[in-house]
Amino acid sequence: MASSKSRQRALARAKTERQIARRAAAARRRRQWQAGIGSAVVLALLVVVVIWKTGGFSPAPATADECAYTSVDAGAGVTDVGKPPTKDVVKNGVKTMTINLGQGAVTAKLDPSKAPCTVNSISYLAGKKFFDNTTCHRVTDAILQCGDPSGSGSGGPAYRFPNENVPQALPPSAEPTPSASGSASVPASAAPSESADTGPGSALYPMGTIAMAHSQEKDSNSSQFFLVFKDTQFPADYTIFGTITGGLDVLQKIGATGTDNGSPDGKPKEDVKISTLTVTDTAPDDTAPTPAPATSGSAPAESASATPSASTSTSKS
Repeated sequence: MASSKSRQRALARAKTERQIARRAAAARRRRQWQAGIGSAVVLALLVVVVIWKTGGFSPAPATADECAYTSVDAGAGVTDVGKPPTKDVVKNGVKTMTINLGQGAVTAKLDPSKAPCTVNSISYLAGKKFFDNTTCHRVTDAILQCGDPSGSGSGGPAYRFPNENVPQALPPSAEPTPSASGSASVPASAAPSESADTGPGSALYPMGTIAMAHSQEKDSNSSQFFLVFKDTQFPADYTIFGTITGGLDVLQKIGATGTDNGSPDGKPKEDVKISTLTVTDTAPDDTAPTPAPATSGSAPAESASATPSASTSTSKS
Protein backbone atom coordinates (compact mmCIF):
# COMPACT_ATOMS: atom_id res chain seq x y z
CA MET A 1 0.00 0.00 0.00
CA ALA A 2 2.81 2.37 0.89
CA SER A 3 4.51 1.90 -2.43
CA SER A 4 1.22 2.50 -4.28
CA LYS A 5 0.70 5.81 -2.49
CA SER A 6 4.29 6.81 -3.23
CA ARG A 7 3.78 6.21 -6.93
CA GLN A 8 0.57 8.26 -6.87
CA ARG A 9 2.34 11.14 -5.17
CA ALA A 10 5.17 10.93 -7.68
CA LEU A 11 2.77 10.96 -10.58
CA ALA A 12 0.87 13.92 -9.12
CA ARG A 13 4.14 15.81 -8.56
CA ALA A 14 5.27 15.10 -12.14
CA LYS A 15 1.92 16.29 -13.46
CA THR A 16 2.19 19.47 -11.42
CA GLU A 17 5.73 20.07 -12.67
CA ARG A 18 4.61 19.61 -16.27
CA GLN A 19 1.74 22.08 -15.74
CA ILE A 20 4.16 24.61 -14.20
CA ALA A 21 6.56 24.16 -17.13
CA ARG A 22 3.76 24.66 -19.67
CA ARG A 23 2.59 27.80 -17.86
CA ALA A 24 6.15 29.14 -17.78
CA ALA A 25 6.62 28.46 -21.52
CA ALA A 26 3.31 30.14 -22.30
CA ALA A 27 4.31 33.13 -20.18
CA ARG A 28 7.65 33.37 -22.02
CA ARG A 29 5.89 33.26 -25.39
CA ARG A 30 3.43 35.92 -24.21
CA ARG A 31 6.26 38.18 -23.04
CA GLN A 32 8.11 37.67 -26.34
CA TRP A 33 4.97 38.45 -28.35
CA GLN A 34 4.28 41.56 -26.25
CA ALA A 35 7.89 42.68 -26.67
CA GLY A 36 7.62 42.22 -30.43
CA ILE A 37 4.39 44.18 -30.57
CA GLY A 38 5.94 46.93 -28.44
CA SER A 39 8.96 47.17 -30.74
CA ALA A 40 6.73 47.33 -33.80
CA VAL A 41 4.65 50.07 -32.19
CA VAL A 42 7.77 52.06 -31.30
CA LEU A 43 9.13 51.63 -34.83
CA ALA A 44 5.80 52.69 -36.34
CA LEU A 45 5.72 55.76 -34.12
CA LEU A 46 9.25 56.65 -35.19
CA VAL A 47 8.25 56.33 -38.85
CA VAL A 48 5.18 58.51 -38.28
CA VAL A 49 7.29 61.15 -36.54
CA VAL A 50 9.84 61.17 -39.38
CA ILE A 51 7.07 61.48 -42.00
CA TRP A 52 5.42 64.26 -40.02
CA LYS A 53 8.70 66.14 -39.54
CA THR A 54 9.42 66.00 -43.27
CA GLY A 55 5.95 67.25 -44.20
CA GLY A 56 4.67 63.91 -45.41
CA PHE A 57 1.20 64.53 -44.01
CA SER A 58 0.95 68.04 -45.48
CA PRO A 59 -1.17 68.54 -48.62
CA ALA A 60 0.78 68.23 -51.87
CA PRO A 61 2.08 71.70 -52.77
CA ALA A 62 0.44 73.33 -55.75
CA THR A 63 2.51 73.50 -58.91
CA ALA A 64 4.17 76.89 -59.07
CA ASP A 65 3.05 79.33 -61.69
CA GLU A 66 5.51 79.13 -64.57
CA CYS A 67 4.55 82.21 -66.58
CA ALA A 68 3.96 85.75 -65.35
CA TYR A 69 0.90 87.06 -67.15
CA THR A 70 0.10 90.40 -65.55
CA SER A 71 -3.35 91.94 -65.89
CA VAL A 72 -3.74 95.39 -67.42
CA ASP A 73 -6.58 97.84 -67.07
CA ALA A 74 -9.32 97.71 -69.65
CA GLY A 75 -9.19 100.52 -72.13
CA ALA A 76 -9.25 101.43 -75.78
CA GLY A 77 -8.01 98.57 -77.89
CA VAL A 78 -7.96 96.03 -75.03
CA THR A 79 -9.86 92.80 -75.74
CA ASP A 80 -10.34 90.73 -72.59
CA VAL A 81 -10.40 86.97 -73.24
CA GLY A 82 -8.95 85.98 -69.89
CA LYS A 83 -5.37 84.85 -69.31
CA PRO A 84 -3.49 81.71 -70.41
CA PRO A 85 -2.92 78.87 -67.93
CA THR A 86 0.24 79.35 -65.88
CA LYS A 87 0.80 75.80 -64.62
CA ASP A 88 2.10 72.75 -66.48
CA VAL A 89 3.18 74.94 -69.39
CA VAL A 90 4.46 72.85 -72.32
CA LYS A 91 8.23 73.18 -72.72
CA ASN A 92 8.98 70.68 -75.43
CA GLY A 93 7.80 69.43 -78.79
CA VAL A 94 6.91 71.49 -81.84
CA LYS A 95 3.77 73.43 -82.70
CA THR A 96 2.56 74.70 -86.05
CA MET A 97 1.05 78.14 -86.49
CA THR A 98 -0.99 78.66 -89.64
CA ILE A 99 -1.95 82.20 -90.62
CA ASN A 100 -4.51 82.44 -93.42
CA LEU A 101 -4.23 85.86 -95.04
CA GLY A 102 -6.24 87.22 -97.93
CA GLN A 103 -3.01 87.12 -99.96
CA GLY A 104 -2.20 83.49 -99.04
CA ALA A 105 -1.23 81.21 -96.15
CA VAL A 106 1.85 81.52 -93.94
CA THR A 107 2.97 78.59 -91.80
CA ALA A 108 5.49 78.61 -88.99
CA LYS A 109 7.17 76.26 -86.56
CA LEU A 110 6.87 77.35 -82.93
CA ASP A 111 9.42 76.19 -80.34
CA PRO A 112 8.07 75.91 -76.76
CA SER A 113 11.49 74.84 -75.46
CA LYS A 114 12.92 78.29 -76.17
CA ALA A 115 9.92 80.52 -75.50
CA PRO A 116 7.36 78.44 -73.54
CA CYS A 117 5.37 81.34 -72.09
CA THR A 118 5.15 83.11 -75.44
CA VAL A 119 4.06 79.98 -77.32
CA ASN A 120 1.62 79.24 -74.50
CA SER A 121 0.11 82.72 -74.88
CA ILE A 122 -0.11 82.59 -78.68
CA SER A 123 -1.70 79.13 -78.49
CA TYR A 124 -4.21 80.33 -75.90
CA LEU A 125 -5.20 83.39 -77.91
CA ALA A 126 -5.46 81.34 -81.11
CA GLY A 127 -7.80 78.95 -79.28
CA LYS A 128 -9.96 81.94 -78.33
CA LYS A 129 -10.00 83.03 -82.03
CA PHE A 130 -8.41 86.25 -80.85
CA PHE A 131 -6.58 86.79 -84.14
CA ASP A 132 -9.39 85.79 -86.50
CA ASN A 133 -10.72 88.56 -88.75
CA THR A 134 -8.05 91.01 -87.64
CA THR A 135 -5.93 93.32 -89.79
CA CYS A 136 -2.14 93.50 -89.90
CA HIS A 137 -1.48 97.15 -89.17
CA ARG A 138 2.16 97.66 -90.11
CA VAL A 139 4.51 96.78 -92.96
CA THR A 140 8.05 97.75 -93.92
CA ASP A 141 10.44 96.39 -96.52
CA ALA A 142 11.41 93.65 -94.02
CA ILE A 143 8.55 92.90 -91.62
CA LEU A 144 4.78 92.54 -91.40
CA GLN A 145 3.31 93.25 -87.96
CA CYS A 146 0.00 91.72 -86.87
CA GLY A 147 -1.89 90.62 -83.77
CA ASP A 148 -3.82 93.73 -82.77
CA PRO A 149 -7.61 93.24 -83.03
CA SER A 150 -8.11 96.99 -83.05
CA GLY A 151 -5.84 97.38 -86.07
CA SER A 152 -4.39 100.52 -84.52
CA GLY A 153 -1.06 99.21 -83.27
CA SER A 154 -2.00 99.95 -79.66
CA GLY A 155 -4.37 97.08 -78.85
CA GLY A 156 -4.09 93.61 -77.41
CA PRO A 157 -5.38 91.28 -74.68
CA ALA A 158 -5.89 92.26 -71.04
CA TYR A 159 -2.50 90.96 -69.90
CA ARG A 160 1.23 91.43 -70.50
CA PHE A 161 4.28 89.22 -69.96
CA PRO A 162 8.10 89.44 -70.00
CA ASN A 163 10.61 88.70 -72.75
CA GLU A 164 12.05 85.23 -73.16
CA ASN A 165 14.24 84.16 -76.06
CA VAL A 166 15.85 87.42 -77.15
CA PRO A 167 18.70 87.30 -79.71
CA GLN A 168 22.31 87.98 -78.88
CA ALA A 169 23.40 91.55 -79.55
CA LEU A 170 25.96 92.12 -82.26
CA PRO A 171 29.40 93.36 -81.16
CA PRO A 172 29.74 97.15 -81.49
CA SER A 173 32.10 96.80 -84.45
CA ALA A 174 29.43 94.84 -86.36
CA GLU A 175 26.69 97.40 -85.89
CA PRO A 176 26.01 99.53 -88.97
CA THR A 177 26.86 103.20 -89.05
CA PRO A 178 25.29 106.05 -91.03
CA SER A 179 26.38 106.22 -94.65
CA ALA A 180 27.78 109.27 -96.40
CA SER A 181 24.32 110.16 -97.60
CA GLY A 182 23.10 110.43 -94.05
CA SER A 183 20.88 107.33 -94.08
CA ALA A 184 21.45 104.73 -91.40
CA SER A 185 21.20 100.96 -91.59
CA VAL A 186 19.59 100.99 -88.18
CA PRO A 187 17.14 103.79 -87.37
CA ALA A 188 17.72 105.87 -84.25
CA SER A 189 14.62 104.47 -82.54
CA ALA A 190 15.74 100.90 -83.18
CA ALA A 191 19.43 101.45 -82.44
CA PRO A 192 21.04 101.10 -79.01
CA SER A 193 20.45 103.78 -76.43
CA GLU A 194 22.92 106.58 -75.81
CA SER A 195 25.22 104.22 -73.93
CA ALA A 196 25.60 100.47 -73.88
CA ASP A 197 24.47 100.46 -70.25
CA THR A 198 21.05 102.01 -70.89
CA GLY A 199 19.59 99.73 -73.55
CA PRO A 200 20.12 96.62 -75.64
CA GLY A 201 22.42 96.63 -78.64
CA SER A 202 21.26 95.80 -82.14
CA ALA A 203 20.73 92.20 -83.20
CA LEU A 204 20.14 90.47 -86.50
CA TYR A 205 16.63 89.12 -87.07
CA PRO A 206 17.09 86.77 -90.04
CA MET A 207 14.52 86.26 -92.75
CA GLY A 208 11.96 83.73 -91.51
CA THR A 209 12.00 84.92 -87.89
CA ILE A 210 8.79 85.38 -85.91
CA ALA A 211 9.14 87.62 -82.86
CA MET A 212 6.94 89.41 -80.36
CA ALA A 213 6.48 93.16 -80.62
CA HIS A 214 6.24 95.34 -77.55
CA SER A 215 6.40 98.92 -76.35
CA GLN A 216 9.25 100.58 -74.50
CA GLU A 217 7.67 99.63 -71.19
CA LYS A 218 9.18 96.69 -69.32
CA ASP A 219 7.52 93.27 -69.72
CA SER A 220 4.97 94.59 -72.21
CA ASN A 221 4.60 91.64 -74.60
CA SER A 222 0.95 91.01 -75.42
CA SER A 223 -0.46 89.70 -78.70
CA GLN A 224 1.34 91.64 -81.41
CA PHE A 225 4.05 89.87 -83.38
CA PHE A 226 6.10 90.54 -86.49
CA LEU A 227 7.01 88.28 -89.39
CA VAL A 228 10.45 88.90 -90.87
CA PHE A 229 10.68 88.35 -94.64
CA LYS A 230 14.09 90.02 -95.16
CA ASP A 231 17.16 90.09 -92.91
CA THR A 232 16.93 93.13 -90.68
CA GLN A 233 18.23 94.59 -87.43
CA PHE A 234 16.40 95.77 -84.34
CA PRO A 235 17.38 96.04 -80.67
CA ALA A 236 18.18 92.69 -79.07
CA ASP A 237 14.99 93.01 -77.04
CA TYR A 238 12.30 91.05 -78.87
CA THR A 239 11.28 87.48 -78.06
CA ILE A 240 11.88 85.07 -80.95
CA PHE A 241 9.35 82.25 -80.72
CA GLY A 242 9.18 80.66 -84.16
CA THR A 243 10.44 80.23 -87.70
CA ILE A 244 8.48 80.65 -90.91
CA THR A 245 8.31 77.41 -92.89
CA GLY A 246 6.01 78.47 -95.72
CA GLY A 247 4.57 81.60 -97.28
CA LEU A 248 7.64 83.84 -97.32
CA ASP A 249 6.79 84.69 -100.92
CA VAL A 250 3.35 85.86 -99.74
CA LEU A 251 4.96 88.17 -97.18
CA GLN A 252 7.51 89.50 -99.66
CA LYS A 253 4.75 90.42 -102.11
CA ILE A 254 2.92 92.26 -99.32
CA GLY A 255 6.13 94.11 -98.50
CA ALA A 256 6.71 94.99 -102.13
CA THR A 257 3.27 96.59 -102.34
CA GLY A 258 4.34 99.14 -99.76
CA THR A 259 2.40 101.37 -97.41
CA ASP A 260 -0.77 103.34 -97.94
CA ASN A 261 1.03 106.70 -97.85
CA GLY A 262 4.25 105.72 -99.58
CA SER A 263 6.36 105.94 -96.42
CA PRO A 264 8.87 103.16 -95.65
CA ASP A 265 6.97 102.15 -92.52
CA GLY A 266 3.21 102.23 -92.05
CA LYS A 267 -0.14 100.66 -92.78
CA PRO A 268 -0.10 98.27 -95.76
CA LYS A 269 -1.30 99.81 -99.01
CA GLU A 270 -3.63 96.86 -99.50
CA ASP A 271 -5.49 95.48 -96.49
CA VAL A 272 -3.77 92.42 -95.03
CA LYS A 273 -6.42 90.54 -93.09
CA ILE A 274 -6.02 87.39 -91.00
CA SER A 275 -9.08 85.26 -91.64
CA THR A 276 -7.92 82.55 -89.23
CA LEU A 277 -4.85 81.87 -87.11
CA THR A 278 -4.50 78.39 -85.62
CA VAL A 279 -1.86 76.62 -83.54
CA THR A 280 -1.63 72.81 -83.54
CA ASP A 281 0.69 70.34 -81.83
CA THR A 282 1.90 68.82 -85.10
CA ALA A 283 5.20 69.75 -86.74
CA PRO A 284 4.93 71.72 -89.99
CA ASP A 285 6.12 70.47 -93.35
CA ASP A 286 9.66 71.80 -93.67
CA THR A 287 10.03 70.72 -97.29
CA ALA A 288 8.43 73.86 -98.74
CA PRO A 289 10.92 75.88 -100.82
CA THR A 290 12.29 79.02 -99.19
CA PRO A 291 12.79 82.12 -101.33
CA ALA A 292 16.35 83.38 -101.56
CA PRO A 293 17.16 86.26 -99.19
CA ALA A 294 16.67 89.70 -100.65
CA THR A 295 19.62 92.02 -100.90
CA SER A 296 20.46 93.26 -97.44
CA GLY A 297 19.13 96.76 -97.01
CA SER A 298 18.34 99.22 -94.33
CA ALA A 299 16.20 98.21 -91.42
CA PRO A 300 12.85 100.01 -91.30
CA ALA A 301 12.61 103.36 -89.63
CA GLU A 302 10.04 103.41 -86.88
CA SER A 303 6.87 105.22 -87.91
CA ALA A 304 4.96 107.45 -85.54
CA SER A 305 2.24 104.83 -85.14
CA ALA A 306 4.79 102.16 -84.30
CA THR A 307 6.82 104.24 -81.89
CA PRO A 308 5.60 103.95 -78.29
CA SER A 309 4.41 107.21 -76.81
CA ALA A 310 3.51 108.24 -73.31
CA SER A 311 -0.11 107.41 -74.05
CA THR A 312 0.58 104.12 -75.79
CA SER A 313 1.78 101.24 -73.65
CA THR A 314 0.95 98.30 -75.81
CA SER A 315 2.93 96.20 -78.27
CA LYS A 316 4.96 97.61 -81.10
CA SER A 317 8.31 96.64 -82.43
